[in-house]
Amino acid sequence: TDMTVKIAIDCMGGDHGPKVTVAAALAFAAEFPTAELKLVGNADRLESRLRRASPDKALRDRLTVVHASEVVAMDEPPALALRNKKDSSMRVAINLVKSGEVDACVSAGNTGALMAISRFVLKMLPGIDRPAICTVIPTMTGQTRLLDLGANVDCTAEHLLQFAVMGSILTNAVEHIAAPRVGLLNIGEEDIKGNEVVKQTAELLRASDLNFVGNVEGDGVYKGEADVVVCDGFVGNVALKISEGLAQMMGRFLREEFERNLLTRLIALLALPVLSRFKKRLDHRRYNGASLLGLKGTVIKSHGSADVFAFSQAIKRAYYEAENDVIDKIAHRVSSYTGLQTAALLVDPVKDSAVTGEA
Repeated sequence: TDMTVKIAIDCMGGDHGPKVTVAAALAFAAEFPTAELKLVGNADRLESRLRRASPDKALRDRLTVVHASEVVAMDEPPALALRNKKDSSMRVAINLVKSGEVDACVSAGNTGALMAISRFVLKMLPGIDRPAICTVIPTMTGQTRLLDLGANVDCTAEHLLQFAVMGSILTNAVEHIAAPRVGLLNIGEEDIKGNEVVKQTAELLRASDLNFVGNVEGDGVYKGEADVVVCDGFVGNVALKISEGLAQMMGRFLREEFERNLLTRLIALLALPVLSRFKKRLDHRRYNGASLLGLKGTVIKSHGSADVFAFSQAIKRAYYEAENDVIDKIAHRVSSYTGLQTAALLVDPVKDSAVTGEA
């Protein structure tokens, strides 16, 4: 589309700061000629990075530096970041979303602070009680979206239902899947399994007009049994971290076996094309960029340790969500139920074009 998408980037956040964020912004802008970027942070440092990179004029004209005098530290308590740092790069970037000057913002900063500031500045969409962190993970058949990944450790069935609605709309809007398959993460596929909250959630999901495919066990996530998998933040965060750890361990074991002796090193040389493809398929950087769903604005959280490639992937997520009006679609879908009991949120079987993808 010819629509310009404007994105604010918190250039000071993350483990590497402007070194990575500015380079990623330039790489992204070169690939997306309709995008305009506001680079938020210490103006002197950002300008000097840009001078060193010396992009061509047409590209440079689509980048604006917005000065912010403070930085939220990676280990800073969210309440302090919210109260004491009104001019942090994170806060200024989120303010730009609030004022409508940009369509989305991206930060690799402290997750708790990003969540607290986003919630305070942008507020929640009507009908959504809490924001959820949602990310894409690779599966054997493609990819799936998992939420929540740690924003909410205790959830009610209604919260999980809201997560399902948001995940479904996001997947429909960005992937153009007509009726995304929604699965509920559980310890068994049978209806009798799971705790009370999960059982109640299953009832709500069955009564809803979402494409609910039932309970999905941990291994079902990677088998690709659903397009959206819903769980509370405690479970989601554990599932994600265990997966990341397992992937690292597999990579390391493989390397150790190939480095065992001269013969295995030779074999490794022969296997190099296979190994590099294997590594690429397992590369978590391709899936960098988690959405903070439920806010009145698009906010993408990048991994703190992201490199240039990974951070530019997070900017792409922001671009696609803004371009596909994900916030409006979620708001539209949920607004028709405001004032009703949230539990009855989706019992109305009237199919909604925003979700089913029908014109």
